[in-house]
Amino acid sequence: MRDSSAVQIMITLIAILFSLGGITFLSGIVILAVSAANQGIKSLATQVTNLAQKGITDDISGLVGNAANLIQGLDQLSKTRAGIGVFLTILGLLMMIGACIFAIKIQPFF
Repeated sequence: MRDSSAVQIMITLIAILFSLGGITFLSGIVILAVSAANQGIKSLATQVTNLAQKGITDDISGLVGNAANLIQGLDQLSKTRAGIGVFLTILGLLMMIGACIFAIKIQPFF
């Protein structure tokens, strides 16, 4: 049997790991939900598309090129935000699973 203070420290560390995993998981879900519901980026992309069409009809090549670069940047922004959300969600799940495995490993010492 182990010392009760050592078991208490391990339980505290497991609780902290599980809590941090839960916070990381929830923050990833929030980031994914916000990026899916972000209407600002969609409306900006629509306005830039309209601006590019106006540049084509008025034969302003610089305006069309800059609008295309802005649309590409907005696309990268949405992909990056989704990637961060997925990463945080998976990391949180792994942390919670790890905490559960550690809790199962120390259970025989009670």
